Amino acid sequence: MPVVRGQKKTPFPYTGPSVHIVDIPSHILPGLDDGAESFEESLEMLQIAAASGTTDIVATPHANSRFRFDPVEVQKIFGRLSDLNTAPIALHLGCDFHINYENLCDAVENPTKYTINNNRHLMIELPDEFSSYVIKQAIDQLLRVGIIPVVTHPERNSALQRDVRELERWVKHGCLVQVTAHSLLGRFGQVARRVAHSLMRADLVHFIASDAHDCVDRTPDLSGAYKAVSKTYGGRRAEALFVDNPISTLRS
Repeated sequence: MPVVRGQKKTPFPYTGPSVHIVDIPSHILPGLDDGAESFEESLEMLQIAAASGTTDIVATPHANSRFRFDPVEVQKIFGRLSDLNTAPIALHLGCDFHINYENLCDAVENPTKYTINNNRHLMIELPDEFSSYVIKQAIDQLLRVGIIPVVTHPERNSALQRDVRELERWVKHGCLVQVTAHSLLGRFGQVARRVAHSLMRADLVHFIASDAHDCVDRTPDLSGAYKAVSKTYGGRRAEALFVDNPISTLRS
């Protein structure tokens, strides 16, 4: 298999924690956004994920003004990667859904178009600057049609970094929250790290995921974060955030 972006192959067998990690979201589908650039890179990412303890990974290509979400093309790429995959890991499909007017109208009209496994959970990404009123209205519309919004990486959002109280109100209203594993470990800077741990202490985190984009910098290896969360917050908390809660998104 060709090596791309300078990555080193991760050897089997699996050497990660003795749990079945479910990773949402990831940008593992090639050529659809700023994630994997080729099927070779995607397959290498799957090997890295499996070797570090992940048994299920949700592919979530962007849907925004830069990257168009074409369900036919997405399904085609997803099907081909699934056929090529030889790693002991199951692939699932979702979307990294950016909140804007056109996307929102489409999601309300087609409630399962962007959700994980065409069920109820939708990974939503907020703009760096936003009106709390507008986002609250968008969340209300999604909830009314049976969609459960999952706010992705709020610790990396400049507006929420300044004040997470709005996020707390959204959670009370019915939203869920995903934090990026690498944020907890400092990859996105000390502000993101501080906010991520603040959210953890406030019990506002429901999922921890890789948000993987490649094999070198933003990889799908969750083993380090799992161990760090287990050490700091306890094994039961880690299992809930890496295993139990994300499994629920695959089924409902």
